[in-house]
Amino acid sequence: MSILLQNEFISNTTIDHIINPEFFIRFLINFCAGTLVIAGIHYRLYKKKEYVFTYFMMNTIIFFIAYSLQKSDLSMGASFGLFAVFSMMRYRTEDITQKDMTYLFIVIALGVITGINHSSWIEICIYDTLIIFITFILEGNFIMRREIAQTIQFENVALIRPESREELISELKTRTGLNIHRVEISKIDYLRDCAAVKIFYYN
Repeated sequence: MSILLQNEFISNTTIDHIINPEFFIRFLINFCAGTLVIAGIHYRLYKKKEYVFTYFMMNTIIFFIAYSLQKSDLSMGASFGLFAVFSMMRYRTEDITQKDMTYLFIVIALGVITGINHSSWIEICIYDTLIIFITFILEGNFIMRREIAQTIQFENVALIRPESREELISELKTRTGLNIHRVEISKIDYLRDCAAVKIFYYN
């Protein structure tokens, strides 16, 4: 009987913890902050639709986990554990760029800050606003010009030699019409007589 009463008490406490107004206010703040970063900054600049779902779900899941651990003394330790797990993804995922990985950390941070922070709503909004503002400033051309990287296949492997770098850049400028200022040779395939060249140009 005592076990049943204890289980019922725990269940009611958990339900009250989830359906209270604080949960929905925190969720709304987190959703708005995530929308500004994902749709307002990342998608507007890079047009990568495949990351919209990933970032939104990652942000939402992290918020739920962080809020669930809010009453636990291990909440902060668990949060740092989440950062450690996702930092390992950078070394196991070759297709995602450092910029996209940075945005992943941003949406994770927003979920953790909003879900765990015991401060007032004003402080939480200030933290989220500062993250969004700094991201917006750094991604714009306010402080420094935004550099864009793109990998292309180049078939003239004779120009990939270091001494032919200027000629390579000139050739790529002519073909792409972009004002390329530097290049990196990612991969050389001598069997197909082509190379993967990463070009860099300013927006």
